[in-house]
Amino acid sequence: MPLDLLILRALREGARHGYSIARWIAEASGDALRIEEGSLYPALHRLEAKGWLASSWKQSETGRRAKFYRLTRAGRHALTQERTAWHAMVKGIDKVMS
Repeated sequence: MPLDLLILRALREGARHGYSIARWIAEASGDALRIEEGSLYPALHRLEAKGWLASSWKQSETGRRAKFYRLTRAGRHALTQERTAWHAMVKGIDKVMS
């Protein structure tokens, strides 16, 4: 769930390729979170299979061909639901830890 939420959030503003998603998560977290390829790409494929992401091949900023992922309408809805569930879980953990 947390990785799915991070990926969905990374794509909220528009399409990105895998490396760009991982880089955005690292930068947005102040380098506290680093997503390895072995976790990222299976998650992207899983989210695409759920219908939350769509993909297309395009040229990256370096001129290489890359698969770009974007949120679908269902993915935007899932982002809202996953974010709500995340906040509820954090609130519950906070209560336990207090």
